[in-house]
Amino acid sequence: MTTQQQYYYATGRRKNAIARVRLYMEKGPVVVNGKPIEEAFPWENWQRVINEPFRTSDTQGRFRVVAKVSGGGITGQAGAIRHGIARALQIADPNLRTPLKRAGLLTRDPRVKERRKYGLKKARKAKQFTKR
Repeated sequence: MTTQQQYYYATGRRKNAIARVRLYMEKGPVVVNGKPIEEAFPWENWQRVINEPFRTSDTQGRFRVVAKVSGGGITGQAGAIRHGIARALQIADPNLRTPLKRAGLLTRDPRVKERRKYGLKKARKAKQFTKR
């Protein structure tokens, strides 16, 4: 007999990265794509970004997180996981909405790479102009 564990699900996005986050109501590690957070995001800054919603809401160590993240770079993925965790925390406990909202963790960062325009080298970079 298998027992169903209750979890809260949310999707986080940042740049081109999409994170699907499950928040379990038990103590445990943060697992990203089947690896512990220390292995998936070895730089301490990325780990700090991911754990920011827990520090803001004073729920450090109360939840087990399983996240699947794809697309984008490693910084975008860390931001997407942070966004997903914040949204899942809000679903788990609606009282946490205010501190998470004040910290700006529930807002999706709208900044994405600008598309390249024809006649230009990059989005805004043009060839050097020569008068003669």
